[in-house]
Amino acid sequence: MAPALAFSRPANLTIITPFVMASLIDGKQIAQDIRGRIHSEINAIQAVSSEFNPSLVIIQVGARPDSSTYVKMKLNAAKEANISCELVSLPETTSQHELLSRISKLNAEPAVHGILVQLPLPAHIAEDKVTAAVSKEKDVDGFGPFNVGELNRRNGEPLYLPCTPKGIMELLAHAKVELNGANAVVLGRSDIVGAPVARLLQMANATVTVLHSKTQNIAQYVSTADVVVSAIGQAGFVQGSWLKPGCVVIDVGTNFVEDATKKSGSRMVGDVDFESAVKVASQVTPVPGGVGPMTVAMLLENVVIAAKRQHDASKHPKKFTNPLPLNLQTPVPSDFEISRDQEPKHITDVASEAGILDSELEPFGAYKAKVNLNLLDRLGNKRNGKYILVTGITPTPLGEGKSTTTVGLAQALGAHLHKNVFANVRQPSMGPTFGIKGGAAGGGYSQVIPMDEFNMHVTGDIHAISMANNLLAAAIDTRIFHENTQKDAALYKRLVPAKKGVRTFAKCFLNRLQKLGINKTEPNDLTEEEISRFVRLDIDPETITWRRVVDCNDRFLRGVTIGEAATEKGMTRSTGFDISVASECMAILALANSLEDMRDRLGRMVIGSSRAGVPVTCEDIGCAGALTALLKDAIKPNIMQTLEGTPVFVHAGPFANISIGASSILADKMALKLAGTSLDLSEEEAKEHEGYVVTEAGFDFTMGGERFINIKCRSSGLVPDVVVIVATVRALKVHGGGPEVKAGAPLAAEYTQENVELLRAGCSNLAKHISNAKQYGLPVVVAINQMSSDSASEHEVIREESLKAGADAAIVSNHWEEGGKGAVDLANGVIAASQQPKDFKFLYETSGSVEDRIATIAKEMYGAGAVEFSEIAQQKIATYTAQGFGNLPICIAKTQYSLSHDAALKGVPSGFTFPIRDVRASIGAGYLYALAAEIQTIPGLPTHCGFMNVEVNAEGEIDGLF
Repeated sequence: MAPALAFSRPANLTIITPFVMASLIDGKQIAQDIRGRIHSEINAIQAVSSEFNPSLVIIQVGARPDSSTYVKMKLNAAKEANISCELVSLPETTSQHELLSRISKLNAEPAVHGILVQLPLPAHIAEDKVTAAVSKEKDVDGFGPFNVGELNRRNGEPLYLPCTPKGIMELLAHAKVELNGANAVVLGRSDIVGAPVARLLQMANATVTVLHSKTQNIAQYVSTADVVVSAIGQAGFVQGSWLKPGCVVIDVGTNFVEDATKKSGSRMVGDVDFESAVKVASQVTPVPGGVGPMTVAMLLENVVIAAKRQHDASKHPKKFTNPLPLNLQTPVPSDFEISRDQEPKHITDVASEAGILDSELEPFGAYKAKVNLNLLDRLGNKRNGKYILVTGITPTPLGEGKSTTTVGLAQALGAHLHKNVFANVRQPSMGPTFGIKGGAAGGGYSQVIPMDEFNMHVTGDIHAISMANNLLAAAIDTRIFHENTQKDAALYKRLVPAKKGVRTFAKCFLNRLQKLGINKTEPNDLTEEEISRFVRLDIDPETITWRRVVDCNDRFLRGVTIGEAATEKGMTRSTGFDISVASECMAILALANSLEDMRDRLGRMVIGSSRAGVPVTCEDIGCAGALTALLKDAIKPNIMQTLEGTPVFVHAGPFANISIGASSILADKMALKLAGTSLDLSEEEAKEHEGYVVTEAGFDFTMGGERFINIKCRSSGLVPDVVVIVATVRALKVHGGGPEVKAGAPLAAEYTQENVELLRAGCSNLAKHISNAKQYGLPVVVAINQMSSDSASEHEVIREESLKAGADAAIVSNHWEEGGKGAVDLANGVIAASQQPKDFKFLYETSGSVEDRIATIAKEMYGAGAVEFSEIAQQKIATYTAQGFGNLPICIAKTQYSLSHDAALKGVPSGFTFPIRDVRASIGAGYLYALAAEIQTIPGLPTHCGFMNVEVNAEGEIDGLF
């Protein structure tokens, strides 16, 4: 209903009128035809895409009779058009906050394509706040600020036109009214009808005059109009005597006047005096039966547009067409200078370009955000994009550029080949950031930016991991203390307290009861024996493996004694700290497939054993729910961008020595869906439109790649399409017998001058990694990471040796100096390899003995001749097997600087005896890890630390990072 603007009726203007009656523009029939067309269109799409189901939700606050009538019309029309339509009826007392919360939930619901809030709303609710709350993708009423703003902007592109103005334009089109150059008068300037219809008429090249309650000589203006649109809410205001003969009249008014002949006592009339108007105008819309039905039809059409837009977007990713330009300089400046020199996109733009909805994005400032897991539900019917795994050869302490290659390859695929692409990288720990190694943002002109935000906290996930880990550590020692100082009855009373006279078991305790085989849910029903079994974990302090963590290199926390305060009554024990990323909580964050999966895994974490040898879990202690609460936001992947504006998921960062050393499964799954294509597309169409996800595994292929496939892929169900092995001339010369390379020390002449013989000898290490990768039945591309001291002859040697070893391609990439431009050849090689057939297989099955699986990895991947298990390792394996953990994948912790366990053995050592000194369990994460050497799980700081260079300048910017 158009609002009344209290127009004052002007003096009557008499004109000569023809005696031909105007024809009616039958909005009811036109709307019915449109609904029929919509129904047919939906049926046609559903014939090939059964999941296509346009859906509208109408929210009505209160029960105004007129609003209820309009809502009923919309519900009936939607049903007729084969559109799912749900009415959410809320009481008039609903608060603005409650209404906005309901809209927010609907915004995030992927099955809902359109949201309409029935107006008017109760006086205590601000309509502008409500219409603005509906996401622009679902604003099918066209009243939100985005769509209104775009409509009124020159060359604007609103997603939806407001329904009544759109319906008016549709009526004029059906009536074949020529608007180009016509004079149009619009009575009323409301945001709902008057203003937007005036704008649409202008866009159709009509000359438009808008009249309002303060306009003088209204009749005179009307008398010159070829088209009159009245939306003022005053019955019979416009007289036929004002009209220009042959004009077209669109009556938007819906007014009720008394009529004793009607059962209701009233009848609906428009703003135009119909009886006099039809004697002058050439065409007139009736009331009712004119604009009203068209408003509903246009609403349904907007819903279908929304559904088709989402459906089309889900078929294939948009091509990446908005790269950031690089200002390449020679010599290449520091990483930090390059990062600061680039102006990043706002993260909302990065996400939108990647296909992430506003409702799925949770910004943290301007350049980073979290992405809601609901995205996986929305895109669940898509096939995945191509999955590219970046690994390397056995590195030097300087690193060979896996992260830089990951980012450079993504930049090449997106910014230069216009593919939809994601780079997925780990979140860096502040241990190496403030220590010596530096962050993991890439380098040169292939970086994640802003690199200071990347290396400092990101969105705080690692801090959440630290809190969760340390809460469990505190709970373990507290439980031992209370069991040692209380009897069963007192323990039970405090563990299951009465609240308002009622005792109930928490969820975690129900799980423990089930584990104990106690099939009772009423606390008062347990026997004394059952109570004792329930409350007594009887943890053996000597078996506790759970340690506290801190995200900092601090060697003096490797061994500590806790419980020294007098209040702890002498209950001291020796323990230590790990770095936060070594926590099993971090491994679980990386390997979980959903929030529910993370909750289950956290509950399964084993922290030690009882004195009877029974494993004690986080669930037994009652901590799993709280840990999940601490990590409920951390499980959402973080999105950032590269120097060239392509999207990056930054999520999780398990300690690479004792875990998978890769980003999260959830980040990979999200990226693969965003880069994927619809199942409705043919194989050829999918190939044309598919995108790429470039993800990195820690260390070399033999460590990081092996774990990625045998542990991470087992959990995710995903399989890489290509393995990229990063090699450098420098590292291969080391494996050919070159001098030792040390961080911070000058390179020997062998590494700065051409030496083909030394290089060719070292290529045996590369050949071993290629051979190892080929065992999994996957295509392999060698990325030769170019450095300034390399020669073309040396690159050719690597290419020859790579192809001889079975690689599908070996390609030089200069992404460090040139960004994505320097990696285009590599990107094309990866695309070609990704189309090759795969014959994927795991290295081992999880059946059989733990010793056999360890031996398979050591012999097949490392080249060992035999495996030697220490006495403690044998005891641990026997214990884990007896406890039911003997069928898990294996992670072997060893040096990353050799294929063997000895960092001094370069090249391809073989026939050595591989020593296993200990075996530990990460039951929640889902693997056992064997220690082949002394691996420190909390590094120490060097003499000159990275933090010594870090300052904050007068503008509040961080200086001194890398």
